[in-house]
Amino acid sequence: PRAVEIFKESGVDVDVKVGLTPEELHAIIGEYDGLAIRSATKVTAETLKHAKKLKVVGRAGIGVDNVDIKAASANGVVVMNTPFGNSVTTAEHAIALLFSIARNIPAANTSTHAGKWDKNMMGVEVTGKTLGLIGAGNIGSIVADRAQGLKMKVIAYDPFLTKEKADSINVEKVELDDLLARADFITLHTPLNDATRGILGAEALAKTKKGVRIVNCARGGLIDEAALKAAVESGHVAAAALDVFEVEPAKENILFGVPNIVATPHLGASTNEAQENVALQVAEQMSDYLVNGTVTNALNIPSVSAEDAARLKPYIELARLLGSFTGQMTESGIKSVKIDFEGAAAKLNTKPITAVAIQGILAPLVDSVNMVNAPLIAAERNISITETKNEKTGDYQTLVRITVETDRRTRTIAGTIFGGSHPRIVEVNGIALEASLGHHVLFVNNDDKPGFIGKLGTVLGKNGINIATFHLGRKTAGDEAIALVEVDQPISGDVVKQICDIEGVKQVKSLNF
Repeated sequence: PRAVEIFKESGVDVDVKVGLTPEELHAIIGEYDGLAIRSATKVTAETLKHAKKLKVVGRAGIGVDNVDIKAASANGVVVMNTPFGNSVTTAEHAIALLFSIARNIPAANTSTHAGKWDKNMMGVEVTGKTLGLIGAGNIGSIVADRAQGLKMKVIAYDPFLTKEKADSINVEKVELDDLLARADFITLHTPLNDATRGILGAEALAKTKKGVRIVNCARGGLIDEAALKAAVESGHVAAAALDVFEVEPAKENILFGVPNIVATPHLGASTNEAQENVALQVAEQMSDYLVNGTVTNALNIPSVSAEDAARLKPYIELARLLGSFTGQMTESGIKSVKIDFEGAAAKLNTKPITAVAIQGILAPLVDSVNMVNAPLIAAERNISITETKNEKTGDYQTLVRITVETDRRTRTIAGTIFGGSHPRIVEVNGIALEASLGHHVLFVNNDDKPGFIGKLGTVLGKNGINIATFHLGRKTAGDEAIALVEVDQPISGDVVKQICDIEGVKQVKSLNF
């Protein structure tokens, strides 16, 4: 209920519809800009085909294997999760399961309820034992902290764990084979992807210390279930506790009923505190994106904080104009795009700026392109995208330059921010000029000859087109020149042809922003 209030307080209309079948969801999703889900709802490519207005999917929780992120990106839909709302809860569940298999608690409970009073259930202490973390991110770091409180030694395998981070959380960073050989307990805390799927398979399990105990509260599929069953039944793995399974809901599984395997039904995030936290977070994140454009905890687009959003706003507009200008000017296949950031621009979070620039460049060529799917579309078309940054200032305190290489030529355009908020073009194809861009702009490339401006003005006047601003630049006297003319009316193809007929004109384009 509080999450619903957060949406409404932000000015977002919200409907609560739980328990929908996929068909029922597909029938209504076309009406909505956002979709907030937990783990049960599947957002598939088929779902997204029906979601013509959808801008954002918010997952109340960390795992997004129920969302087709690739399809969402292709459809320009931002996918967010809430990676921190249930971190403590999940870490605590991992520790609880660790204790349960160290001291045979589930089996002892069942036996005692049956009136057996079986004292012959020997466990092991955790004090002084080595805990191996596979994954030392947010949840893994909390598990490490709790385990150290239990006087365990913690080692960690995580390709993204820096030495500085490992030192700060007091864990030893090791390679996977080293962890497998040394750990008395192993607990997994990684996402499920191509690199981690089956990370504990038969080969890896064979490398573990005999008598190892394994906990998985992360994702089903990280462990090869058949290999784990064999390792437990052989006695090589003393016990395992799983909260997640390859297929969920797990009504049947080859691990069920196997002695020394503890199973819980994906309860890692199941506390009142966690469920409320992730619900409130996803409501805040989605509202902030839909209303203000702030991107938080997105998985398929660079995140932009509220502070960044305000700072980036004029640069986003500049990138939109520069990209749109270049895209409208481009008449052949694009091979590469290079975006240079100089001065103050180089110190910003440039990924969103680049995404918007690519969107502008591709918009004349591709329908329904936005900053989410633009990089993906560029990759599909084999367009190379590169960024460079130089914090030193040149003629301008801040500058963004786009260079587009096509099959026929290379074109550049550069812009800056005036007065802290006003985008301005300052260079086109190496020719310096300063221009703001209105809704309708005429681009003219011509020889720098006397009388040209008068002839151009005459054509526009005869056709009832009023000039708002007129900006000129040239390489040298009598050489190549460029005019950017902002006008009050759209310019027809016939008028463009008349301007092309003026002596010395090389290229004319009617641009709309």
